Amino acid sequence: MTGAETSRRTDTARLGAGLLLACLMLGSGNAAAGSCPGEGIAVQVLGSGGPIADDARASTAYMVWIDGESRVLIDAGSGAFLRFGEIGADFGQLDFIGLSHFHTDHSADFPALLKSGFFSDRSMPLRVAGPSGSDRFPGLDGFLQGLLSAETGAYRYLSGYLDGSGGLPALETVVVPRESDTTRVFDSEDGLVIDAMHVPHGIVPALAFRVRAGETSIVFAGDQNGSKAAFVDFAREADLLVMHMAIPEGIGGAASRLHATPGEIGRVAARAGARKLVLSHFMARSLRDLDGNIDRVRQHYDGPVIAADDLDCFSLP
Repeated sequence: MTGAETSRRTDTARLGAGLLLACLMLGSGNAAAGSCPGEGIAVQVLGSGGPIADDARASTAYMVWIDGESRVLIDAGSGAFLRFGEIGADFGQLDFIGLSHFHTDHSADFPALLKSGFFSDRSMPLRVAGPSGSDRFPGLDGFLQGLLSAETGAYRYLSGYLDGSGGLPALETVVVPRESDTTRVFDSEDGLVIDAMHVPHGIVPALAFRVRAGETSIVFAGDQNGSKAAFVDFAREADLLVMHMAIPEGIGGAASRLHATPGEIGRVAARAGARKLVLSHFMARSLRDLDGNIDRVRQHYDGPVIAADDLDCFSLP
Protein backbone atom coordinates (compact mmCIF):
# COMPACT_ATOMS: atom_id res chain seq x y z
CA MET A 1 0.00 0.00 0.00
CA THR A 2 1.39 3.42 -0.94
CA GLY A 3 0.27 6.98 -0.29
CA ALA A 4 -1.09 8.38 2.95
CA GLU A 5 -3.84 7.18 5.17
CA THR A 6 -5.19 9.20 8.09
CA SER A 7 -7.59 8.04 10.75
CA ARG A 8 -9.01 10.43 13.31
CA ARG A 9 -11.07 10.02 16.43
CA THR A 10 -12.54 12.43 18.94
CA ASP A 11 -11.05 12.53 22.41
CA THR A 12 -13.79 12.85 25.03
CA ALA A 13 -11.60 13.14 28.09
CA ARG A 14 -9.30 16.02 29.05
CA LEU A 15 -8.71 17.31 25.57
CA GLY A 16 -12.39 18.27 25.13
CA ALA A 17 -14.87 17.66 22.36
CA GLY A 18 -13.64 18.42 18.90
CA LEU A 19 -9.99 17.54 19.46
CA LEU A 20 -9.02 14.97 16.88
CA LEU A 21 -6.45 12.31 17.64
CA ALA A 22 -4.89 11.65 14.25
CA CYS A 23 -2.98 8.64 13.18
CA LEU A 24 -1.06 9.52 10.05
CA MET A 25 0.16 6.61 8.02
CA LEU A 26 2.71 7.13 5.28
CA GLY A 27 4.44 4.39 3.37
CA SER A 28 3.57 0.73 3.02
CA GLY A 29 3.25 -2.55 4.85
CA ASN A 30 0.35 -1.96 7.23
CA ALA A 31 -2.17 -4.73 7.83
CA ALA A 32 -5.63 -3.95 9.17
CA ALA A 33 -5.72 -3.08 12.86
CA GLY A 34 -6.11 -6.16 15.05
CA SER A 35 -4.64 -8.61 12.54
CA CYS A 36 -1.12 -9.70 11.64
CA PRO A 37 -0.06 -11.97 8.78
CA GLY A 38 0.51 -15.62 9.47
CA GLU A 39 3.83 -15.72 7.64
CA GLY A 40 6.97 -13.62 7.85
CA ILE A 41 7.89 -11.01 10.44
CA ALA A 42 5.57 -8.36 11.82
CA VAL A 43 5.46 -5.86 14.66
CA GLN A 44 2.13 -5.27 16.39
CA VAL A 45 1.45 -2.31 18.64
CA LEU A 46 -0.32 -3.41 21.81
CA GLY A 47 -0.18 0.05 23.33
CA SER A 48 0.65 3.41 21.73
CA GLY A 49 -0.17 5.70 24.66
CA GLY A 50 1.53 7.15 27.69
CA PRO A 51 1.11 7.31 31.47
CA ILE A 52 -2.03 9.50 31.63
CA ALA A 53 -5.49 8.02 31.10
CA ASP A 54 -6.62 10.73 28.69
CA ASP A 55 -5.69 9.40 25.26
CA ALA A 56 -7.95 6.33 24.82
CA ARG A 57 -4.85 4.20 24.27
CA ALA A 58 -3.13 1.43 26.15
CA SER A 59 0.33 2.23 27.47
CA THR A 60 3.50 1.03 25.78
CA ALA A 61 3.82 -2.57 24.58
CA TYR A 62 4.84 -4.23 21.32
CA MET A 63 4.71 -7.79 19.97
CA VAL A 64 7.04 -9.26 17.36
CA TRP A 65 5.39 -12.03 15.36
CA ILE A 66 7.48 -14.57 13.44
CA ASP A 67 5.61 -16.89 11.09
CA GLY A 68 2.42 -16.48 13.06
CA GLU A 69 3.96 -17.04 16.49
CA SER A 70 4.09 -14.38 19.24
CA ARG A 71 7.80 -14.61 20.01
CA VAL A 72 8.97 -11.29 21.50
CA LEU A 73 7.19 -8.85 23.83
CA ILE A 74 8.76 -5.44 24.40
CA ASP A 75 7.31 -3.67 27.45
CA ALA A 76 4.04 -4.39 29.21
CA GLY A 77 2.44 -1.08 30.16
CA SER A 78 -1.08 -0.59 31.43
CA GLY A 79 -3.53 -2.19 29.01
CA ALA A 80 -1.03 -4.67 27.54
CA PHE A 81 -2.81 -7.54 29.32
CA LEU A 82 -6.06 -6.80 27.47
CA ARG A 83 -4.35 -6.22 24.12
CA PHE A 84 -2.31 -9.42 24.50
CA GLY A 85 -5.54 -11.40 24.53
CA GLU A 86 -7.16 -9.33 21.78
CA ILE A 87 -4.39 -10.09 19.29
CA GLY A 88 -4.40 -13.80 20.08
CA ALA A 89 -0.89 -13.88 21.51
CA ASP A 90 0.20 -17.08 23.27
CA PHE A 91 2.23 -16.95 26.49
CA GLY A 92 3.60 -20.38 25.67
CA GLN A 93 5.15 -19.11 22.43
CA LEU A 94 7.09 -16.25 23.99
CA ASP A 95 10.86 -16.51 23.77
CA PHE A 96 11.65 -13.14 25.29
CA ILE A 97 10.22 -10.23 27.25
CA GLY A 98 12.17 -6.98 27.29
CA LEU A 99 11.30 -4.38 29.93
CA SER A 100 12.82 -1.07 28.92
CA HIS A 101 12.38 0.53 32.35
CA PHE A 102 10.16 0.53 35.40
CA HIS A 103 7.79 3.40 34.90
CA THR A 104 4.26 2.03 35.22
CA ASP A 105 3.36 2.81 31.60
CA HIS A 106 6.00 0.27 30.53
CA SER A 107 5.75 -2.42 33.20
CA ALA A 108 2.45 -2.31 35.14
CA ASP A 109 0.81 -5.25 33.33
CA PHE A 110 3.85 -7.53 33.56
CA PRO A 111 2.58 -9.38 36.68
CA ALA A 112 -0.89 -9.66 35.11
CA LEU A 113 0.64 -11.39 32.10
CA LEU A 114 2.54 -13.72 34.41
CA LYS A 115 -0.70 -14.65 36.14
CA SER A 116 -2.29 -15.32 32.76
CA GLY A 117 0.69 -17.51 31.93
CA PHE A 118 -0.06 -19.57 35.04
CA PHE A 119 -2.94 -21.07 33.08
CA SER A 120 -0.82 -21.95 30.06
CA ASP A 121 0.94 -25.28 29.59
CA ARG A 122 4.34 -23.63 29.36
CA SER A 123 7.21 -25.46 31.06
CA MET A 124 10.23 -23.95 29.29
CA PRO A 125 12.02 -21.06 31.01
CA LEU A 126 11.26 -17.55 29.75
CA ARG A 127 14.04 -15.03 29.14
CA VAL A 128 13.40 -11.56 30.61
CA ALA A 129 15.81 -8.63 30.21
CA GLY A 130 15.80 -5.23 31.87
CA PRO A 131 18.09 -2.44 33.05
CA SER A 132 20.35 -2.31 36.03
CA GLY A 133 19.11 -0.04 38.82
CA SER A 134 20.04 3.19 40.54
CA ASP A 135 19.44 4.79 43.92
CA ARG A 136 16.00 5.93 42.69
CA PHE A 137 14.87 2.95 40.62
CA PRO A 138 15.26 -0.81 41.00
CA GLY A 139 17.05 -2.91 38.46
CA LEU A 140 15.37 -5.93 36.92
CA ASP A 141 16.22 -8.24 39.81
CA GLY A 142 14.92 -5.76 42.38
CA PHE A 143 11.75 -5.27 40.37
CA LEU A 144 11.12 -9.01 40.21
CA GLN A 145 11.89 -9.52 43.88
CA GLY A 146 9.48 -6.74 44.79
CA LEU A 147 6.76 -8.50 42.82
CA LEU A 148 7.51 -12.18 43.31
CA SER A 149 9.68 -12.81 46.37
CA ALA A 150 8.23 -15.72 48.35
CA GLU A 151 8.73 -13.77 51.59
CA THR A 152 8.03 -10.13 50.73
CA GLY A 153 6.74 -9.94 47.17
CA ALA A 154 3.50 -8.14 46.39
CA TYR A 155 2.47 -11.17 44.30
CA ARG A 156 4.29 -13.82 46.31
CA TYR A 157 1.77 -16.45 45.25
CA LEU A 158 3.53 -16.32 41.87
CA SER A 159 7.00 -16.79 43.41
CA GLY A 160 7.46 -20.01 41.44
CA TYR A 161 8.43 -17.85 38.46
CA LEU A 162 11.68 -17.03 40.26
CA ASP A 163 12.86 -20.64 40.53
CA GLY A 164 10.55 -22.76 38.39
CA SER A 165 8.72 -24.26 41.34
CA GLY A 166 5.00 -24.90 41.68
CA GLY A 167 4.65 -25.89 38.05
CA LEU A 168 5.59 -22.41 36.80
CA PRO A 169 8.27 -21.73 34.18
CA ALA A 170 11.35 -20.04 35.56
CA LEU A 171 12.23 -16.53 34.46
CA GLU A 172 15.78 -16.39 33.14
CA THR A 173 16.92 -12.84 33.82
CA VAL A 174 19.48 -10.72 31.99
CA VAL A 175 20.35 -7.44 33.67
CA VAL A 176 21.88 -4.94 31.26
CA PRO A 177 24.65 -2.96 33.00
CA ARG A 178 24.78 0.77 32.44
CA GLU A 179 28.50 0.61 31.74
CA SER A 180 28.16 -1.62 28.68
CA ASP A 181 27.78 -0.29 25.15
CA THR A 182 25.63 -3.14 23.84
CA THR A 183 24.55 -6.34 25.58
CA ARG A 184 23.38 -9.51 23.84
CA VAL A 185 20.25 -10.50 25.77
CA PHE A 186 18.90 -13.32 23.58
CA ASP A 187 20.23 -15.59 20.84
CA SER A 188 18.33 -18.57 19.48
CA GLU A 189 19.27 -21.37 17.12
CA ASP A 190 16.76 -20.22 14.52
CA GLY A 191 18.41 -16.83 14.09
CA LEU A 192 16.43 -14.65 16.51
CA VAL A 193 18.96 -12.28 18.11
CA ILE A 194 18.21 -9.45 20.54
CA ASP A 195 20.57 -6.76 21.83
CA ALA A 196 20.00 -4.01 24.39
CA MET A 197 21.55 -0.62 25.10
CA HIS A 198 21.03 1.90 27.90
CA VAL A 199 19.54 5.16 26.61
CA PRO A 200 19.13 8.57 28.33
CA HIS A 201 15.73 8.96 29.99
CA GLY A 202 16.38 11.55 32.67
CA ILE A 203 17.34 9.88 35.95
CA VAL A 204 15.59 6.65 34.96
CA PRO A 205 17.71 3.65 33.88
CA ALA A 206 16.19 2.71 30.51
CA LEU A 207 16.90 0.46 27.55
CA ALA A 208 16.46 0.31 23.81
CA PHE A 209 16.20 -3.09 22.11
CA ARG A 210 17.27 -4.29 18.66
CA VAL A 211 15.51 -7.45 17.48
CA ARG A 212 17.00 -9.27 14.48
CA ALA A 213 15.20 -12.17 12.84
CA GLY A 214 17.16 -13.44 9.87
CA GLU A 215 18.06 -10.38 7.81
CA THR A 216 15.30 -8.20 9.31
CA SER A 217 16.05 -5.73 12.12
CA ILE A 218 13.58 -3.91 14.34
CA VAL A 219 14.71 -1.28 16.84
CA PHE A 220 12.59 -0.20 19.77
CA ALA A 221 14.14 3.07 20.90
CA GLY A 222 12.22 3.18 24.17
CA ASP A 223 11.81 6.33 26.20
CA GLN A 224 14.85 8.50 25.54
CA ASN A 225 15.80 12.11 24.77
CA GLY A 226 17.81 11.24 21.66
CA SER A 227 21.11 12.63 22.92
CA LYS A 228 23.18 9.41 22.93
CA ALA A 229 25.33 9.36 19.80
CA ALA A 230 26.00 5.61 20.09
CA PHE A 231 22.30 4.89 19.68
CA VAL A 232 22.52 5.98 16.04
CA ASP A 233 24.88 3.08 15.34
CA PHE A 234 22.71 0.76 17.44
CA ALA A 235 19.74 1.62 15.18
CA ARG A 236 21.75 1.68 11.94
CA GLU A 237 19.68 0.70 8.87
CA ALA A 238 16.86 -0.79 10.92
CA ASP A 239 14.02 -2.02 8.73
CA LEU A 240 11.65 -0.56 11.32
CA LEU A 241 12.57 2.00 13.97
CA VAL A 242 9.99 2.62 16.70
CA MET A 243 10.47 5.96 18.49
CA HIS A 244 8.36 7.60 21.15
CA MET A 245 6.86 11.03 20.52
CA ALA A 246 5.58 11.99 23.94
CA ILE A 247 6.32 15.72 23.70
CA PRO A 248 5.86 18.49 21.12
CA GLU A 249 8.57 20.69 19.68
CA GLY A 250 9.81 23.50 21.89
CA ILE A 251 9.01 21.99 25.27
CA GLY A 252 11.73 22.35 27.90
CA GLY A 253 12.46 21.39 31.48
CA ALA A 254 12.20 17.83 32.74
CA ALA A 255 10.16 16.71 29.72
CA SER A 256 13.01 17.42 27.32
CA ARG A 257 15.43 15.49 29.53
CA LEU A 258 13.12 12.48 29.38
CA HIS A 259 11.93 12.49 25.77
CA ALA A 260 13.10 13.44 22.29
CA THR A 261 11.32 16.27 20.50
CA PRO A 262 9.82 15.58 17.05
CA GLY A 263 12.77 17.32 15.41
CA GLU A 264 15.26 15.21 17.33
CA ILE A 265 13.35 12.04 16.44
CA GLY A 266 13.68 12.98 12.77
CA ARG A 267 17.38 13.69 13.11
CA VAL A 268 18.07 10.38 14.87
CA ALA A 269 16.09 8.38 12.30
CA ALA A 270 17.90 10.13 9.44
CA ARG A 271 21.36 9.63 10.92
CA ALA A 272 20.61 5.97 11.56
CA GLY A 273 19.38 5.45 8.00
CA ALA A 274 16.22 3.74 9.25
CA ARG A 275 14.12 2.37 6.41
CA LYS A 276 10.79 3.08 8.12
CA LEU A 277 9.86 5.08 11.22
CA VAL A 278 6.94 4.32 13.52
CA LEU A 279 5.94 6.98 16.07
CA SER A 280 4.28 5.83 19.28
CA HIS A 281 3.92 6.54 23.04
CA PHE A 282 1.73 9.56 22.42
CA MET A 283 0.47 11.86 25.15
CA ALA A 284 -2.12 14.62 25.04
CA ARG A 285 0.58 17.24 24.59
CA SER A 286 2.00 15.53 21.49
CA LEU A 287 -1.44 14.71 20.06
CA ARG A 288 -2.80 18.27 20.14
CA ASP A 289 -0.96 19.04 16.91
CA LEU A 290 -0.04 15.59 15.69
CA ASP A 291 0.15 16.58 12.04
CA GLY A 292 2.40 19.51 12.88
CA ASN A 293 4.67 17.37 15.03
CA ILE A 294 4.97 14.78 12.25
CA ASP A 295 5.85 17.58 9.85
CA ARG A 296 8.73 18.48 12.17
CA VAL A 297 9.93 14.87 12.07
CA ARG A 298 9.79 14.94 8.28
CA GLN A 299 11.86 18.12 8.08
CA HIS A 300 14.82 15.88 8.93
CA TYR A 301 13.77 12.36 7.89
CA ASP A 302 12.46 11.65 4.40
CA GLY A 303 11.56 7.97 4.78
CA PRO A 304 8.08 6.57 5.50
CA VAL A 305 6.61 7.88 8.76
CA ILE A 306 3.74 6.12 10.51
CA ALA A 307 1.82 7.33 13.56
CA ALA A 308 0.82 4.17 15.41
CA ASP A 309 -2.49 3.31 16.96
CA ASP A 310 -3.25 0.40 19.25
CA LEU A 311 -3.39 -2.97 17.42
CA ASP A 312 -1.70 -1.64 14.27
CA CYS A 313 0.41 -4.29 12.57
CA PHE A 314 3.48 -3.65 10.40
CA SER A 315 4.73 -6.39 8.11
CA LEU A 316 8.44 -6.51 7.34
CA PRO A 317 10.63 -8.10 4.68
